[in-house]
Amino acid sequence: MVDEAPLRLAVDIVWSLYLTKHRDVDAADSRRCLLQRHLQERWEARVIEVEELTGFGLAYLNRLPKDGC
Repeated sequence: MVDEAPLRLAVDIVWSLYLTKHRDVDAADSRRCLLQRHLQERWEARVIEVEELTGFGLAYLNRLPKDGC
């Protein structure tokens, strides 16, 4: 059994940082789901360090359209 705690932690960190920077985004925005899927793919590719996943997540969200998905 694989411990997915680092993945969950990275998603939470990235989403918290994103919401802090983008106060107009709702906490339940669909971008969180997209972020989670993106980091899940990285996780499955064996990127397992929280810091590295966080970096991938921040870069991913910065590439998304600012007006939602």
